[in-house]
Amino acid sequence: MEAASPAGPAAPQPRAPGAAGGLGSLLRGLKGQLFTWNILKTVALGQMLSLCICGTAITSQYLAERYRVNTPMLQSFINYCLLLLFYTVMLAFQSGSDNLLHILKRKWWKYVLLGLADVEANYLIVRAYQYTTLTSVQLLDCFGIPVLMALSWFVLYARYRVIHLIAVAVCLLGVGTMVGADILAGREDNSGSDVLIGDILVLLGASLYAVSNVCEEYIVKRLSRQEFLGMVGLFGTIISGIQLSIVECKDIASIQWDWKIALLFVAFALCMFCLYSFMPLVIQVTSATSVNLGILTADLYSLFFGLFLFGYKLCVEDCAEYWIPELKCSA
Repeated sequence: MEAASPAGPAAPQPRAPGAAGGLGSLLRGLKGQLFTWNILKTVALGQMLSLCICGTAITSQYLAERYRVNTPMLQSFINYCLLLLFYTVMLAFQSGSDNLLHILKRKWWKYVLLGLADVEANYLIVRAYQYTTLTSVQLLDCFGIPVLMALSWFVLYARYRVIHLIAVAVCLLGVGTMVGADILAGREDNSGSDVLIGDILVLLGASLYAVSNVCEEYIVKRLSRQEFLGMVGLFGTIISGIQLSIVECKDIASIQWDWKIALLFVAFALCMFCLYSFMPLVIQVTSATSVNLGILTADLYSLFFGLFLFGYKLCVEDCAEYWIPELKCSA
């Protein structure tokens, strides 16, 4: 007589882990990696930066389109003055190698170049609103990402995979398509040349922003956030003040000041000040490239505000006749 098997018919049979168990384990692993406090904090700060960028875009578009105010350097000058009053004064009271005078003695010429790049980037971007639309400026601003990646490769020794290079190629293709669409759409109202000027200004400004962001990452990770903001505030105020007195005296004198225009200037300056103050915090825990990718949502915010505030319409009629003749927008 054979002994009864301990795993008889009534005993539960062991089961091999199935696909559902593997998928659940994978999802739990992804949740543990993605939903950490640091990542959530970075995403939240990135969206705060996007809202600040969107605020500067909206106020600039309002000043240019509704009130015919053409003073991009004055707008930036106010922001640099705020940085000067807050962060540069803070450096003046530091001791040792972090003191303002000590920094100026060793690296003043480097910060002059950084301040020049930052000032001209702000000037070109804000100036572009005089020629092109809010959405075009915000979308073409992504050109700074491939420039930033190239600079990070050579300056910060960052390395990328093939998928990153493919993404850069797609980004550049999108930039070219956007410029072509703007030119074709501007032909109908004889504004094609002005739109092209605006697009070129955005591309130049985005490239200078990339230079500033790479320098910012290098400084905040190796030196300090206060040093970057203090030096940018000091030399940004000097450079923008000189340029302001040369190119915008007549434009400032022609402004018909009222409380709405003053409020737009204040809103622009506060959004820029918050953007400059919070961006180094995000760069310290990530990188300049990650920050610029994270703030791409500013394009979406600007699109929504453009639809509701400036009456933009999502229509392919302007460009469809050039690319796909049979596509037409309904009335």
